[in-house]
Amino acid sequence: MHIAIAGNIGSGKSTLTALLAKHFQWKPHFEDVDTNPYLMSFYEDMQRWSFNLQIYFLNSRFRQIIEIRQSGENVVQDRTIYEDAYIFAPNLHDMGLMDTRDFQNYQSLFELMISFIQPPDLLIYLRATVPTLVRQIQKRGRPYEESIRLDYLKGLNERYEDWISQYKAGKLLIIDVDHTDFASNAEDLASVIEKINASLHGLF
Repeated sequence: MHIAIAGNIGSGKSTLTALLAKHFQWKPHFEDVDTNPYLMSFYEDMQRWSFNLQIYFLNSRFRQIIEIRQSGENVVQDRTIYEDAYIFAPNLHDMGLMDTRDFQNYQSLFELMISFIQPPDLLIYLRATVPTLVRQIQKRGRPYEESIRLDYLKGLNERYEDWISQYKAGKLLIIDVDHTDFASNAEDLASVIEKINASLHGLF
């Protein structure tokens, strides 16, 4: 079974991935952040490094999905390949941070890749407002995230909502992060787990 967690920067994807992996005994697949050779450069100069970063993520995510399906294990994945193509790359293009030639090249590669893969069995979307995202980004204190602009997070949030409103590839569960503290509140985590069980087993 393949469960994927989607959400904006700072929404709690990695935290929930780790918690669910522990509870359900699923294998976690985390986003390649610490070893990503482009991430710090990207936040210092988005226009110069946007295409390189997005291609790196696209390749990394595609490899993850192939490994997940080949393993036959129950896996929970931190962020999806769809977010790269439907949210991050178009947002960079619209902000003038990725030129049209690179964007079209990226989109062509993505369309080829998804013809070889299946969507997750359950997509969990972590919905959070910009103030919540900023608070959680500041709390984890990654140096390269200090320069993230509010308009960048706002643009991403708008694209997430558009994407989720049209998502029809499989089962979908939306978690309101503004009012759900699964990281620190055991009752909130139990509520999320109950909703996941219901979604997976068709109880509602």
